[in-house]
Amino acid sequence: MTALTLAACSGGSDAGADKTDGPVTVKVWAWYPSFQKVVDLYNSTHTDIKIEWTNAGAGQDEYTKLQTALKAGKGAPDVVMLEFQELPTYQLTKHLVDMGKYGANDLKSSYVDWAWKQVSQGDKVYAIPVDAGPMAMLYREDLFKQYGLTVPTTWDEYKAQAEKLKTASGGKAFMTDFGGNDGGFMTGLMWQAGSKPYTYDPSNPSTIGVSVNDAGAKQVATYWEGMVNSGLADTKAYGTTDFYNGLGSGKYVTYLAAGWGPGYLASVAKTTSGKWRAAPLPQWTAGANVQGDWGGSSFAVTDQAKNPEVATKVAMDIYGAKNTEAWKIGIDEAYLFPTATPVLESDAFLKKKYDFFGGQTVNDIFVPAYKQISPFAWSPFNSYNFNQLTTGINGAIEKKTSWTAALDTAQANIQQYATQQGFKVQ
Repeated sequence: MTALTLAACSGGSDAGADKTDGPVTVKVWAWYPSFQKVVDLYNSTHTDIKIEWTNAGAGQDEYTKLQTALKAGKGAPDVVMLEFQELPTYQLTKHLVDMGKYGANDLKSSYVDWAWKQVSQGDKVYAIPVDAGPMAMLYREDLFKQYGLTVPTTWDEYKAQAEKLKTASGGKAFMTDFGGNDGGFMTGLMWQAGSKPYTYDPSNPSTIGVSVNDAGAKQVATYWEGMVNSGLADTKAYGTTDFYNGLGSGKYVTYLAAGWGPGYLASVAKTTSGKWRAAPLPQWTAGANVQGDWGGSSFAVTDQAKNPEVATKVAMDIYGAKNTEAWKIGIDEAYLFPTATPVLESDAFLKKKYDFFGGQTVNDIFVPAYKQISPFAWSPFNSYNFNQLTTGINGAIEKKTSWTAALDTAQANIQQYATQQGFKVQ
């Protein structure tokens, strides 16, 4: 990972507006599915602005190219898609425009508190939320009936049903798969358990609190160590053929999913259409309503934007709360879970029936979960954070160490790393 610097960095591009006739061109990097249709829609409905879109790669592929361009002072886009957990990194190096100067705060009321806090600091707005990943439990209704299972509402009940499934299936089926290669998945579960791995305020960027092995994280680690070691949960890496086959074959009877999960599942397990249903994520305490998030992204404006005001307008409007046509594409074709409450609360979203889920309106499950998520702080070195988390838990899965010991090791490594990067660790 490229070492971070606490010194302010400056972009080398002209910040002034182009003075040529015709529409202003705004360069956008994003990897949203079906995004070309959204770009075409925007360009066809705007005469003063033209979006020039590039898919610079997904996730870290894009971030590597972006970091190179920002460091060079040229080659970065005006508007860039950034996941929530990556925003502090670019805030730290001062490569993101404060869009609050150009009216972005006017949108605050269109988002729930935790989502807006992911992208802002007081009146400063560093990105516009697009999608999120509130978590829920997707389950095979037909297999639950076949094996005599009941839908669990707590994690204790979930484990009890997993034990019942193991016996009823002769060990051929698992309650779920725990993908130790996805730091976002594990963080979402820990988030729900009350874990606060980082205390970080971009307004005081030299200081950070690190607690990746806190009580909530260890509660989750201990639980899933028991599930895996008892043969109740499989451990195939997410995104692999084995994982997809497990979802499609009945090997996994539940899938702990994010808000984008229903569309994703429908695309990778097509032969199971009509057999799945959605239910709330099990709770640690009966009757509680505590939620976690897995994933989420935004549009930010870089300091290389030639016209930051126009770039801000694009970031605000392309998936804006009132842009119903763009969101129709985003929901129906890109599997996005919108963060803007006017979209979330629209009949088109809340009452949308999913044939893959037997006609269930699954957003009735995900929207209340989204609104219940608590604020959460990320570190400005999330790539290293996720690497330590996945490396440690994968080692634990292979029984090289205990799961909680893996968290202790990650804690020590991250503290050391933060200190080496110049942070004062609390």
